[in-house]
Amino acid sequence: MAVSSLQVNIAGVKLNNPLILASGTAGFGEEISRFYPLENVGAIACKGTTLEPRDGNPPPRIAETPSGIINSVGLENPGADRFINDYLPWLNMQKAVVIANIAGSTQEDYCALAEKFNDTAVDMVEMNISCPNVKSGGLAFGTSCQSVAQITRTVRSHCSKPLIVKLSPNVADIAEIAIAAESEGADALTLINTITAMKIDIQTRRPILRNNIGGLSGPAIFPIAVRMVWQTAAKVKIPVIGAGGISSWQDAVEIMLAGAAAFQIGTANFTDIYTPREVLKGLDEYLEANRLKSVNEIVGGVRAW
Repeated sequence: MAVSSLQVNIAGVKLNNPLILASGTAGFGEEISRFYPLENVGAIACKGTTLEPRDGNPPPRIAETPSGIINSVGLENPGADRFINDYLPWLNMQKAVVIANIAGSTQEDYCALAEKFNDTAVDMVEMNISCPNVKSGGLAFGTSCQSVAQITRTVRSHCSKPLIVKLSPNVADIAEIAIAAESEGADALTLINTITAMKIDIQTRRPILRNNIGGLSGPAIFPIAVRMVWQTAAKVKIPVIGAGGISSWQDAVEIMLAGAAAFQIGTANFTDIYTPREVLKGLDEYLEANRLKSVNEIVGGVRAW
């Protein structure tokens, strides 16, 4: 079957296939490019980027769990200027669709970051709103409809690129949060981000992570991601990008049936660097076996009871 059968369109940006390398799991693409060309995936969501360089949290900051990992890396990154000047030109030479993932501690941080990327070759901006808002007592920007609407509306006015809002699953009603983002100008949504979790060493009686808590990712959270994608896709008209524990082509089909127009692979990149290649191969074979001309035909195709 022709490669064109895997093409998707997210917020006006054409992707060769629906597979996106998730932010924080592929860096800026250099390491992964040693194993396969970046143009083979639909897009790369780059490492979460802040205005200034960050060292991240002190170690230990990653802990393994059954079917997943808990991380509290703390947004270690070289800062926006270095990303734009040093990493982005190389990424563009790889013919990759580039998504800049932005994070901050204040609304002003997000706006300044969005403006920095306006005149660059970045294709889309993904706004991580799971970050703590220092001006609101440390509560994450993405925990209420009001705060999601406000940050989306404000950043939208400073962002000329297609704006993806990455939603936190640590909320009571993910669909209502999604509606708030859509209503204020989000062009697409990514869900889910990691789930707040904790692991304790029973010998030392201390948390494994120096930060005490972190974000759980990996196959353990996949069923939650499917449920939230299904609930959200039924309520919004903008594309939903599914994320959370996808590690096989079967997972990719499942989350697209739930309503995802594209999907991200993250933690699975750590267990098998060739996971994206195998997922795309299996997805293509699934389309052929089911006589489907386009991957878009399976989006939202679940037949709920």
